Amino acid sequence: MSAPLAPLAIRDIEVGGALGALAARLYTAGAPGAKQDSLIVFFHGGGFVGGDLDEADEFLRSLVQCNTQHIVLAANYTLAAVRPFPAAVEDAHAVLLWAKKNKSKLGWTGKQLLVSGIEAGANLAAVCALMSRDRGGPALAGQILIMPMLDPGLTSCSMRTLPADPDMVEVADACAAGYRGYLPNASDRTHPYASPLQSSRLKNLPPALIVSGEDDPLRDEAEQYGSKLISCGVKTTVRRMPPAPLQEPGARNECACKTQVLAEIAAFVAGLEPST
Repeated sequence: MSAPLAPLAIRDIEVGGALGALAARLYTAGAPGAKQDSLIVFFHGGGFVGGDLDEADEFLRSLVQCNTQHIVLAANYTLAAVRPFPAAVEDAHAVLLWAKKNKSKLGWTGKQLLVSGIEAGANLAAVCALMSRDRGGPALAGQILIMPMLDPGLTSCSMRTLPADPDMVEVADACAAGYRGYLPNASDRTHPYASPLQSSRLKNLPPALIVSGEDDPLRDEAEQYGSKLISCGVKTTVRRMPPAPLQEPGARNECACKTQVLAEIAAFVAGLEPST
């Protein structure tokens, strides 16, 4: 008989973005009022043009209840229809800075800060690691990238071949449409803050956990990024999850939740050092 899940507390709050307040959601579990050492700042998917706090809600509930030592802060960011690149990444980095300054509001000790996301949100998480290095903070203990969008050129083998599967066509098309909205200026498509995979400066980044899916069009670019990080001396764990049922792009969070990704995240965080 499995152990009962810890009581879950969810609170909608506002955080500071680059140009103003952003909606956010705080997930905690365990003893009420207890401060935790690990804060994971999470950014939703939606291909830069859609998505909101509800998209990853089920996944984040499971993430916190599986390990009550994590606090998760999920934050919105400016979508491309409002302002294209670099608005979203500036928001994402601003949220990290806000979290560092508002530890008491979050019930966080400030010991360990991680950034994470899925799909477009994983792009933002990867870029936040670059920005935090380049801008002198905040220090990150790790980055967790779940099925990340990292290549605006959509040139990987998995992106070009997997869409032959009818179930994957919508995913690939959604990625292409998202990039068109997010990066309307062609010159931005090679900017490292838009396409981390194209960056030639990947040293001195926090440890990374990169999760891809066997049947996911984003698989190869995720694994290529992991290889590049490893070659630059970044401690990196790359995991390819087995195929999972996928009916629509929005189901990606559910699929991640139903595979081993929760256990992978728990093991990854347990092995990290505090933020410095």
